[in-house]
Amino acid sequence: MKQLKQVYQKKILVLGLAKSGFTAARILHKLGAFVTVNDSKPFEESPEAQELLNLGVTVICGRHPQGLLEEGFELVVKNPGIPYSNILIQAALEKEIPVWTEIELAYLISEAPFIGITGSNGKTTTTTLLFHMLNQDEKKPLIAGNIGTVASGVAEKAKTDNVIVTELSSFQLKGTYQFRPHIAILTNLYEAHLDYHGTVEDYTASKFNISRNQTETDYFIYNADQPVVADHAATCKAQLVPFTLKGKTDTSISADDKWIYCQGEPLIERSKILLAGLHNLENIMAATAAALLWGGTKETIIRVLTSFTGVKHRSQFIVNWKGRKFYNDSKATNALATKSALEAFPSNIVLLAGGLERNHSLEELRPYMNRVKTLITFGETADRFSEFARNCGVESIAKVSTMDEAVENAINHSASGDTILLSPACASWDQYESFEIRGDAFINAVQKMTEANE
Repeated sequence: MKQLKQVYQKKILVLGLAKSGFTAARILHKLGAFVTVNDSKPFEESPEAQELLNLGVTVICGRHPQGLLEEGFELVVKNPGIPYSNILIQAALEKEIPVWTEIELAYLISEAPFIGITGSNGKTTTTTLLFHMLNQDEKKPLIAGNIGTVASGVAEKAKTDNVIVTELSSFQLKGTYQFRPHIAILTNLYEAHLDYHGTVEDYTASKFNISRNQTETDYFIYNADQPVVADHAATCKAQLVPFTLKGKTDTSISADDKWIYCQGEPLIERSKILLAGLHNLENIMAATAAALLWGGTKETIIRVLTSFTGVKHRSQFIVNWKGRKFYNDSKATNALATKSALEAFPSNIVLLAGGLERNHSLEELRPYMNRVKTLITFGETADRFSEFARNCGVESIAKVSTMDEAVENAINHSASGDTILLSPACASWDQYESFEIRGDAFINAVQKMTEANE
């Protein structure tokens, strides 16, 4: 871990604990900073706060004192989820105190270079794919960031022969100043998180921070099929590496209906790739480009693409049983995500959907409901989903109460050649504590039902 003169013996406020705040506070203390942690959770309910206090960190829990910024802090490191409308963040910005997310800290202390991945969709799949490609080629990758592993904790232990493959959200990137990945990836860009950013412009600018500090010795991999992304790429100083779904090109990574190409040469037939859908094709091309830039081999890339079944709960392939392919897309908690899943399969879908009623529109699904052979629906939205599907012309509809019933009905309503897809288009909280638990229930039900019917 590099030492940082800019934090040594400086007064630093870490706002919000959780995983990233706790790790950042611990590292800053280790680097010789005078750290104060402020978190809304009561001290007695926060083992993280208790551990930091034992280390000698000043801890203020259960409240956010309005005059806290009057104590001479020279830097604020905030949890990415805390909005910039927060009164303490606003006060810091008015005083021209830098406000970091821990990604900035991770970059500054790391002995290893970074590959940064962002985008409105596909970050996790691209990050995971790239990690597997580099790992199988023995490139010593480490995985970090929004994917669940705190980047500064990974960077603390990274060596010069590692590379940190990092998933980055707009929330994290907004709080960066010097962060400069050697390879940056922007998978795509759609309107999102306006409740946090306030405007499309702020959201877009935060995403573009991933390439802001790159130079001509770095690489920017981007979706050339999106004009807003291509326009940004034209302003970048890094070497540009576009990818496109609009047919074979003689440069970079491209795809047509049958093949993925590298520099115009066939790389792999699309039919041999386990990940389904155009959205995953974007992720595949981005990860492939980065792997090749880092010295990965085409043989390894092909091996990964013909074996990788997907990130758990994100269009994850489960099993091919008696000609029926089962996919777990429990992460699809809104109609846009389920639309992407339906796009991946041309016909004969048995769709399992439903969940928490938040009165979100289902209309984005309408153009793809003709691909749905049968709808199995559950949860608070079951009746509304059934009515919507019926209005779209779906005649075979079953309403169930449990995941076991859903899978049993799906099997009974399906035949060889069908796709059985859990893609709920709704949050899980009416029946499950998380989409992960819902997805695990589906996997368990599939295993139980298929084994019982062998």
